[in-house]
Amino acid sequence: MTALLSGEWEEPAPGVVRRRLPGWDETVGAVRGRDGVLVVDTGASLRAGAAIRRQVRELFGLPVTHVALTHPHFDHVLGTAAFAGVEVYGAVGMTALLPRLADELRADAVRHGLAPDEAAGAVDVLVAPHHQVCGEMTLSLGGGRQVMLANVGPGHTAHDLAVLVPGNPEVVFCGDLVEESGEPQAGPDAHPGVWPDALDRLLALGGPDAVYVPGHGALVDAAFVRAQRDALRVRFATESGDA
Repeated sequence: MTALLSGEWEEPAPGVVRRRLPGWDETVGAVRGRDGVLVVDTGASLRAGAAIRRQVRELFGLPVTHVALTHPHFDHVLGTAAFAGVEVYGAVGMTALLPRLADELRADAVRHGLAPDEAAGAVDVLVAPHHQVCGEMTLSLGGGRQVMLANVGPGHTAHDLAVLVPGNPEVVFCGDLVEESGEPQAGPDAHPGVWPDALDRLLALGGPDAVYVPGHGALVDAAFVRAQRDALRVRFATESGDA
């Protein structure tokens, strides 16, 4: 694994990088093709999104052409407007959902520490996906580089999108279906009863030898994802029983 940009970016596979952003420790990623770059998630503010776009251009010398949003939470989507002119992808339903969530996203961002003016500015220019993924969709970035977008939810939310990058090793961007830095967070929009099933779909997508990129925390392997799936089954069964 290669460290880039003074350790800010990791390279789990050739031409595939990711960074843990300061503040909320959310992951953003990028995949290089011959003709352009796919960015996975855009951070919690326009400032974060602009920095991601600039750094990816510095890393690869190529423009960002595609953005994939793993789920509709503020720390993963509010930077999207910094990617003007880029094709944006999300799980089916997100295009209609995000505008309805505008006030909630702003309030959630402020509650978690984003400056009110930054939150309001990002929400004012909120970008909903131009393309919705139902099932699986393959994107070509040129030069034989393809990525698969897979609608693997519901789980953490009703709109969980994973990104598979074939290669050696294969890399799976999991969004917040998988978290390494703490226990997975189940908010009011989570679907606890089927979340473990979403992790089964992730494991089938990547296989036993893939590198799994969580929405928060360090890179993990299939064994970690299986263990988290099993823990979620126990946790949610217990919570349901207590209720």
